[in-house]
Amino acid sequence: MRIGIMGLGRIGAFHAETLAGLDAVDSLVVTDPVAATVATATERFGATPADSPEALLAAGVDGVVIAAATDAHPQLVLAAVKAGIPVFCEKPVARGVEESLEVLRAVEGSGVEVQIGYNRRFDAGCVAARRAVVSGELGDLHTVRSTTLDPAPPPPAYVAASGGIFRDCGVHDFDIVRWVTGREVVEVYATGGNRGAQYIREAGDADTASALLTLDDGTIAVVSNSRHNARGHDVRLELHGMRDSIAVGLEDKLPLRSVEPGATFPAGVPHTFFMDRFADAYRAELTAFTEVVAGARTSPCTVADAIEASRIADACTISLREHRPVRLDEVRK
Repeated sequence: MRIGIMGLGRIGAFHAETLAGLDAVDSLVVTDPVAATVATATERFGATPADSPEALLAAGVDGVVIAAATDAHPQLVLAAVKAGIPVFCEKPVARGVEESLEVLRAVEGSGVEVQIGYNRRFDAGCVAARRAVVSGELGDLHTVRSTTLDPAPPPPAYVAASGGIFRDCGVHDFDIVRWVTGREVVEVYATGGNRGAQYIREAGDADTASALLTLDDGTIAVVSNSRHNARGHDVRLELHGMRDSIAVGLEDKLPLRSVEPGATFPAGVPHTFFMDRFADAYRAELTAFTEVVAGARTSPCTVADAIEASRIADACTISLREHRPVRLDEVRK
C-alpha cells in the first residue's frame, strides 16, 4: 500500500522510518513546510515529495499518517476523511475538547476509519495487563498505579504551548488506565508543584503532578507524572486485584535503583527516551494502522477514545488550579 505522511518533525520522521520497514507498505508520499526535511525523507526512504497536504491526498495514497503540529490536526484529519482516506493522527485530535468534538461529528457516519496515536495500547506489557484484567485472573481490581516520569523537561516554547502536564504527559496514563481496566473515570483530584525548571512555573504549569482517579466501579487509580527524573524515562503500570497483582515496566531497563542489600535488579541500562521505551509499540501501532487501511480491522483507538482521555486531562487541570475534586460530568460537553 501507499502511505502519506504529513509532518516530518521528530515523530513524523520516526514514523517514516518505521513505515518504510513494514512489508505492507510499498511506498511513501511525504509533505512538510520545511523543504529540507522533505528532501531528507525523499532521499532516505525513496519517498515521493508532495508540496502540500492537498497534493499528497491527490497522490493516490491508501492511508495518511498525520504528525504535523497540533493546531493543524483537525483540518488535516477532516481533509483526509473528506477524501475517503483512512487516517492515523498523533494525539491530540485538537487543542481542545470542543474542536475535537467537531472532528468527531464529521467522522461519525463517514465510513472512514480514524486511528489516534496512543501507542501504549500496543506495548506488549500493557496488552498482557489488559488480557489479565479481561480474563478475570486478577479478580476485582481495587488499585491501579500509572507512572510517566521524563528524564528532563521539554524546551520552554514546547511547555508554553503544551496545555499543561496533564494534557501533554498525563493523558497517556489516563488513556491506558481506561483501556486496560475497561472502566470510565468519574471523578479526579489533582495536585502538583515545581521543584525544577523556572520556565515551567512561569508558564503556569507544574513540573511534577499526581492525580487520584475514581473509576465507575470504585477502583482507585493513582497517576504520577514528572518532568524531572534524572535516572531515565520511567513508564510503569501496576494493577492490584483481589486475587493477584501485576506490573508493566518492571524489567531490567527500569530507571530505578534499589538500595536493598545484595539487590542486583534492575541490571540493565535505563531507558532514557520515550522512543527507546516504546520502539516496539510504535511499530505495532503502525502495523495495526496498515490493517485498518486494508479493511482487516476497525480503529483500535478512536476519536471518541482520545476525547475521553482529554476530558480527564481537562478535569485534572481544573482540579490542580482550583484545589478541589472535579467530576467528569463538569467537563462533558
